[in-house]
Amino acid sequence: MEPLDPDKLPKHLAIIMDGNGRWAQQRMLKRIVGHQRGAETVKMVVEQASLMGIRYLTLFAFSSENWLRPAIEVRALMTLLKKYIRNETARMMRNNIRYNVIGNRSDLPDDVNQTLEEAIHETANNTGMVLTLALSYGGRQELSMAAARLTRDVMVGKLSPDDITIDIFGSYLDTGGLPDPDFLIRTSGEMRISNFLLWQLAYTELYFTDINWPDFTINEFHKALSDFQSRERRFGKTSDQLNKGD
Repeated sequence: MEPLDPDKLPKHLAIIMDGNGRWAQQRMLKRIVGHQRGAETVKMVVEQASLMGIRYLTLFAFSSENWLRPAIEVRALMTLLKKYIRNETARMMRNNIRYNVIGNRSDLPDDVNQTLEEAIHETANNTGMVLTLALSYGGRQELSMAAARLTRDVMVGKLSPDDITIDIFGSYLDTGGLPDPDFLIRTSGEMRISNFLLWQLAYTELYFTDINWPDFTINEFHKALSDFQSRERRFGKTSDQLNKGD
């Protein structure tokens, strides 16, 4: 592997971790086994991203639509999530990583919410990478709830309609205070964003791989980041303007 340029890594990396169930089914295993193997990949990516100096990592861990899956799978996923948070908090402390959660946490079981709250509190003063877990999250739901919060503030006089800008609206999102992702990775061959960070991905570079999440190795992670570093991000400008600094 050629070395990555540390000055050209994404500041904020988002990942749609897809293909756990398919990985298991291809091996005639229960789907939860795929999720368990996928949790090992999470550990690797979190550790590698932190060591590389990536400041923000956001993982699509459980969507608002995932509640439609069979109840036995949902229960197993919640148990796995709670176990992961409990087991990994000590590692987060050693690596100076701070937990953050976006999504509708009121949908989550009480014991899962308590575990999350304890982890968020314990890592609150860490100054390294911010690890955001998107749980019971949906981009359209986030936008509608942000609009509702904004409307309430306008109605009580905290804000004038004329004051509303892109930045002001963004501050009402679950990700308020976080920069937009520079790079999105999605595994398992699907080429869509599946209701994930709809507002925030406006100028994000997208990367799709056929590799299922449990098989997403360090080499595959390096390959994706290398691809990002080969791209020119223009944000509506021309290449000549960027080269001239105009």
